[in-house]
Amino acid sequence: MSILKVFIFLSLMFVSVSFADKPYVEKSLLNKIGKKYKVFAKKRFFYLQKTLDSVKGKSELAKLNAVNKFYNEVRYASDIKVYRKKDYWATPWEFLGKDMGDCEDYVISKYFALRYLGVDSKKLFFTYVRSSKFKQAHMVLTYFKTPRSEPLILDNNNQKIFPASKRKDLTPIYNFNGESLYKASKTGKGKKVKSKKAHKKWDQLKLNMKRKKI
Repeated sequence: MSILKVFIFLSLMFVSVSFADKPYVEKSLLNKIGKKYKVFAKKRFFYLQKTLDSVKGKSELAKLNAVNKFYNEVRYASDIKVYRKKDYWATPWEFLGKDMGDCEDYVISKYFALRYLGVDSKKLFFTYVRSSKFKQAHMVLTYFKTPRSEPLILDNNNQKIFPASKRKDLTPIYNFNGESLYKASKTGKGKKVKSKKAHKKWDQLKLNMKRKKI
């Protein structure tokens, strides 16, 4: 997977998220989901909204735990299996509708759910890591309480949220969100680096998110 590709994706996907003043899963979208993925998928989205509503007024840590727990119930599956493509970036609606996806799909969905709950984008980063356990590249969502804080790791391979120092199996490579890309360090966001310009593939991803592709 390409770090710069994901950074570009977030830059393009950094669309307006409605915080708490209206449902995360609007009625028109829910109806579309029900028609395409049937009743069980519709129930998953009802439960998502219920989960988000339950932590609206709570601490950011409570929000992190609720969102992490909810999405980690979704089954892992490769892009080849789900979309017949080597590298596909699913919208949150596709991910939960199909009830399966790979590591970046978990991260994307957790990110936008937390943004809906009002967590500042400057605290949330897609983090590219090397997993010693699985011997491969991996993606997790990281939360920085402050720019110099030790990040908390939201990982689809682990049900609990741990600080980075407790995840000896992960070696951080890059941190990025819709605004900035950093070469990661053990503490803090790391050194800021430049990204490349977007291209047509990421323009399509932006369109998918804007249209709430399901």
